[in-house]
Amino acid sequence: MATSRAVPNLAFRRLRGQHSPAEFAAAVRRAAREIGEQVACDARYIGRVEAGEIRCPNYAYERVFLHMFPGLSLSDLGFSARETVRGRRQGVPAGTAPPAAITTRNDEESDVLRRAFMTSGSATLAAASLGLGGPAVAIPSPRGTHRIGETEVRAVEDAVRRIRLLDDRYGADGLYKVAAQPLRTAYALLDAGTMTRRSTEDRLHAGAGELSLSVGWLAHDSGRHEDARSHYAEALATARVAGNAALEAHAFCNTSFLARDTGRYREAVRAAQAGLRAAQPLDSARLLSLLSLREAGGWAGLGDRSACEQALGRAHQHFERGPAEDDPEWMSFFGEPEREALEAGCWSALGEWGRAARHAHRAVALQNPHFARNLALYRAHLAEDLAHAGRRDEAAAEARRVVDSLDGIASARIRDLLAETGRVLAGTH
Repeated sequence: MATSRAVPNLAFRRLRGQHSPAEFAAAVRRAAREIGEQVACDARYIGRVEAGEIRCPNYAYERVFLHMFPGLSLSDLGFSARETVRGRRQGVPAGTAPPAAITTRNDEESDVLRRAFMTSGSATLAAASLGLGGPAVAIPSPRGTHRIGETEVRAVEDAVRRIRLLDDRYGADGLYKVAAQPLRTAYALLDAGTMTRRSTEDRLHAGAGELSLSVGWLAHDSGRHEDARSHYAEALATARVAGNAALEAHAFCNTSFLARDTGRYREAVRAAQAGLRAAQPLDSARLLSLLSLREAGGWAGLGDRSACEQALGRAHQHFERGPAEDDPEWMSFFGEPEREALEAGCWSALGEWGRAARHAHRAVALQNPHFARNLALYRAHLAEDLAHAGRRDEAAAEARRVVDSLDGIASARIRDLLAETGRVLAGTH
């Protein structure tokens, strides 16, 4: 099938003005931090946009560009409409309305994921469209000795970003099994590949570890807890082999969260404390804040109010130091809404339902609607807290809002929270 020739994006080039591509990329990264996004924008990305290789940015870049140029649309920025690009990829006429049924939409999303992550017959990692823009880059499974370079490493890194982006919008249930394929390929490259330089090997270790954590999170959020535990352990082992403190802290952070969710509260505390030790050399107060909140959640599960409050105090102190250049990319979700939601979880574990509801309500009020899955999750927590606090009508109203917002979102955690709220309201808990 013939491929269409890229058309230079002259509108975007005009917006860059007198800035160099590197200077403009730095401005994009600053704008992203202003709205709580994390994008790995560099001069190469700007060049690909201006050359017309990226016809439509992914959702993270879209938010950043529209923030930078208020009042302009994607078309004004020289991009194609998302529906037009998606329609061309799927063979659907431009302007065709998307299917209304949830099941159909989920099937379509899974089909897009399958095409993006796998090709027929061979394991392939595609840092590709996923319906979100950008040319496909495929990494064949290694046969014999395979030399690993920039192309392969960037493909792994891009796969991590696209998994996180899709999870933000759709939840984990439909993504987990499909996302496991590029993870296997990434580790196969580590096992069989020959690196062009040491920095390439370090980046591939980091990318494979982050990919393991992303796939582990999909397992975690979809209720596959043993699978999640295995993926987190694999990421931790990768971090230790590579001597990567940032990856180690991330792995302990996720392990602590999983331990708390599965009732292993002592393990949650110990994993969070190990993560704090790993994170000490890193210049990221926000990472220390998140790990302190994970520790607080473990103490709350153990019923130790004093230790929980001390950990919460440390989390607030770290958070108030603000974001930093070295904050990990994966922490883009961690702002005031998530901080409030995690503190709400601590108070609910301690049985202080009214206090938990206040923090959960703030999480809902502060959350950007763009993060549809997280907003639904915060509302589900709020509904449960209100139900336990005896505020039945408010709890039922919040639960209905969650149900109304779930179109296209699949998360076992959200369903479990709604089921618990229903049991409390029915008087069966």
